[in-house]
Amino acid sequence: MFPTFGKGQQTPGIQTSSTEVPAGQAPGQQAADADLIKDADMQSFARDVLDASMTMPILVDFWADWCGPCKQLTPALEAAVRDAKGAVKLVKVNVDQNQALAQQLRIASLPTVYAFFQGQPIDGFQGALPGSQLKQFIDGVIQATGGAQAAAGGPAEAVAQAMEQAKQLVADGQSEQAAALYGQVLQHDPENLDALGEYLRLLIDIGRGEEAKMAFDQLEEDTKAAPQLQPVKTALELSGEGPGAGAIPELMERISRDPADHQARFDLALALYAANKKEAAAEALLDIVRLQRNWNDEAARKQLLKYFEVWGPADPLTVEMRRRLSSLLFA
Repeated sequence: MFPTFGKGQQTPGIQTSSTEVPAGQAPGQQAADADLIKDADMQSFARDVLDASMTMPILVDFWADWCGPCKQLTPALEAAVRDAKGAVKLVKVNVDQNQALAQQLRIASLPTVYAFFQGQPIDGFQGALPGSQLKQFIDGVIQATGGAQAAAGGPAEAVAQAMEQAKQLVADGQSEQAAALYGQVLQHDPENLDALGEYLRLLIDIGRGEEAKMAFDQLEEDTKAAPQLQPVKTALELSGEGPGAGAIPELMERISRDPADHQARFDLALALYAANKKEAAAEALLDIVRLQRNWNDEAARKQLLKYFEVWGPADPLTVEMRRRLSSLLFA
């Protein structure tokens, strides 16, 4: 019944954009519902549904003006979402205005409601449900996604759970999904420097360094000086160092001709790092430490320490390379 996307994959063709205030609502209700209930279109679906569902379940109501059952279901659905008190949110999609999106998600009849969690549809129904069944459906979605516990613990508990989930995504090698989740945390807790530091660091890691630099440059000076932001500052400094990835073949040729050319080996490490070949970059620096520990005022060891700071102390590569560096220094 439900469309399937690959794990952690966003729906092709759906891009982030701003969304408009739902038409036809009274101004007071618009303000009250702004965070819980909103309209979405093809441009905003990724942000309002796929990204938002990384931290909590999102219900999507597909409707149309000509659909009689929709006029019965939508108000009841909105009331049920308000009664859930933040454990679930509602996004409404007018299929007449978003036919490509409806086709992409295989909407065959109206009304159709999907429940999304972590970027995937996990449940749904078609047609109007009576209030008791609607509440039962929403309660089931909340229970299945752990939303009840998060809501019971309040926003702080929800943020803490999202932070742990993001860390696990990083450990599982899903950096893009982790960055999206940290971005969601920052929407709820803009002053969370731990989330900000991890978010910007992951942007750099997934090739969005310019975006990270622009965001970092706009921060207040005291925020830039926070300990959580120092790995980001170092990572941005490293991104502008040395030759680019295109210099790798030439540098390798220089080293093959003269294995004692430590400057070429150091430049090779910088070029490998620029090409996101982190382990190879660390290996090149370790070779310098092994061959001539004090070369250029211990430049290789100091560069490795910068890498460790950016990667984080718990990163498996940091742990392994720090162990090997120690064995060379204290052998």
